[in-house]
Amino acid sequence: MERRSRLKDINTLSGATGPGVTGPIYRLRRSVVLVGMMGSGKTAIGRALALRLGVAFRDSDAELETAANATIAEIFARDGEPFFRDREAEVIARLLRATPAVLSTGGGAFMAERNRMAISARGVSLWLDADLETLWDRVRTKDTRPLLRTANPRATLDELYRKRVPIYRLADLSVATLPQYSIDETTNLVIAALLTRSDVLEKT
Repeated sequence: MERRSRLKDINTLSGATGPGVTGPIYRLRRSVVLVGMMGSGKTAIGRALALRLGVAFRDSDAELETAANATIAEIFARDGEPFFRDREAEVIARLLRATPAVLSTGGGAFMAERNRMAISARGVSLWLDADLETLWDRVRTKDTRPLLRTANPRATLDELYRKRVPIYRLADLSVATLPQYSIDETTNLVIAALLTRSDVLEKT
């Protein structure tokens, strides 16, 4: 009952009227850059958010793969992580120069100060905060995460989580992505958070 009441309040703040909502029209003034661990829901929430706001959804990893004509795993294996991080920074900077949109970034992108500065200059960072167990449940059956191709991927994820969370906390905004919340419900939370920043998002 308490969860239902809280979500009703959030839905009111975000202007939601239900799943697949056609609520208020929004004006996005700055790009929303979703940051967080692999498995935190950046792509799923990003697509839903872009649809709700009526803007483009962009994915820095997908853009990088298109430019390189290779998967992220292949780029890591062929060229190494430093090369990948340089290309990733170039792609993020380019995407931020475009019309305001929703941008999903790779799990390690926010670790680089140059990326944080670029995001701060042209967008707003929003951390999708998922707990470690939720992340592991979501990524353990996937073989597309090059950083988890280790002898003990669970321990590797734990180490990455502990290193990265203090940096994710530097994000402008954050929303907890709880496993019991649907994509629509989490998207409502994100919109409510964005509406606290009139320089980022407003209802028209």
